[in-house]
Amino acid sequence: MATVQTEPGRVAAPARRVSRWPYAVAGLVAALAGMAVGHVLAVVAFGSSSSPVLAVGSQVVDATPVAVEQWAVHTLGTSDKPFLLTMVALVTGLAAAGIGVVGRTRPTLARLLLAGLALVAAVCASLRPEAGNLPAVPSIAAGLVGLPVFSRLRGRAVDGETRGMAYDPRMSAYEPGTRPAPDRRGFLAAAGGVVAGGVALVVGSRLVGPGKPRGPLPALPAPVDAAPALPTGLDARVKGITPFRTPAKDFYRVDTEFLVPHVDAAGWKLTIDGDVAHPFSITYAELLRMPMIERDITLACVSNEVNGDLTGGARWLGVRTKDLLERAGVHSTADQILSTSTSGMTISTPLAALLDGRDALVAVAMNGARLPDAHGFPARLVTPGLYGFTGATKWVSRMTATTYAAQSAYWTEQGWVTDAPVKTEARIDTPTGRVSAGRTAIAGVAWAMHRGIRSVEVRVDDGDWQAATMGPDAGIDYWRQWYLPWEATPGRHTLVARATDDTGAVQTAAHADPYPAGASGYPSVTVTVS
Repeated sequence: MATVQTEPGRVAAPARRVSRWPYAVAGLVAALAGMAVGHVLAVVAFGSSSSPVLAVGSQVVDATPVAVEQWAVHTLGTSDKPFLLTMVALVTGLAAAGIGVVGRTRPTLARLLLAGLALVAAVCASLRPEAGNLPAVPSIAAGLVGLPVFSRLRGRAVDGETRGMAYDPRMSAYEPGTRPAPDRRGFLAAAGGVVAGGVALVVGSRLVGPGKPRGPLPALPAPVDAAPALPTGLDARVKGITPFRTPAKDFYRVDTEFLVPHVDAAGWKLTIDGDVAHPFSITYAELLRMPMIERDITLACVSNEVNGDLTGGARWLGVRTKDLLERAGVHSTADQILSTSTSGMTISTPLAALLDGRDALVAVAMNGARLPDAHGFPARLVTPGLYGFTGATKWVSRMTATTYAAQSAYWTEQGWVTDAPVKTEARIDTPTGRVSAGRTAIAGVAWAMHRGIRSVEVRVDDGDWQAATMGPDAGIDYWRQWYLPWEATPGRHTLVARATDDTGAVQTAAHADPYPAGASGYPSVTVTVS
């Protein structure tokens, strides 16, 4: 520890080491307080996309290379968004803590840097395609709250630093005085109070944000064309196989929303416009009064890896998309429907896929119940045979007839294909990892929506292809379960499967990554039998 020479023959007491943690905490707490207030203000009054953290996170997603996005989906699954938001918040917090340390000796610079963080968030919010009115306001509010919080806590830190030091103007350093020790307890109480207040604000915003609570909703109508009873699947007979019907709570969710939208059905409407003869808008109640059909349809995400789990089968209730488009009178010049969600997300669907007779729906219910928020309430598109990114817009609020040359959707601009028929695929659900020797079942599901599945074959190690026993057939738009009894012998074994669709086309062995048109290749698992 350094000493200070004061006069000949006398050496002053060692200079006191300064603690920087209070300044780091001051910067961190100021950022947290600002982010909390900005988030609450966005959720309650300006739309969640203008929340400082969500706006920055969305811009990070848009700027992320496709390869990194695919890695995140493959590695993290549906946890990719919480992970990204955590990283954005962590980086912001570390930056704010560093700014706080700078503020010990250069408070003006620290305030400018904190204001810069708020400015970055404001710019990101303003750049969002779904930005509403005054999207920068929540970020500006975050800055206006964070700056005085920082000043207040920094003042307490400075006061705490000097409470235990008496300054002698004849010396070039502080030396121990007789005043009380630094008030760490008071500083931490102040910081803790700010954090607790921020948490309370965020939690409270979830209770009073848009769409919560909702008023009474019209009852779901009975379908004019009901689906037949779903056949009994293999679930009870084959342990480990995917259920024939996917419960809504287990249905995969892949979209660009950081917060699940909570749409107020009373204020929602679906607009059909663009290159049409008779543009119109329809309310939720009016949509429910239209003729509804019920269909069993499997959906698949284009990000699904070979043998991945981003697929799900459900019973959907909705209005034929064809009925809505024919009412609008789509002109022959259009070749796509550009659908837009309530938050501004856009998806392109080939017009032909919505008019060729398949059961494409504007769906309002899933498995006999109203659509959950996470799956598109109050309405979503369901287009059999297309991957979700080209035919399954959730929270849909607009369908615009246009051309691919005139307008492009979000995923198109990311380099994904515009027309994405689902590929014929099989998946092995069981066995996995380690199993006991003896009789077991190799089992899974297969899909080729809008073509149907005819058969599945399985190969063990380098043996011959063996025909699997097929589960019930619920139509060409729904997946099928399958299984093959297997006498497992000790050792390591490689299991491979392939499906054949109802056109006679066999699943390709050629490997392809999900980007840009969906994955392909044979599913393969290695198991150890003991």
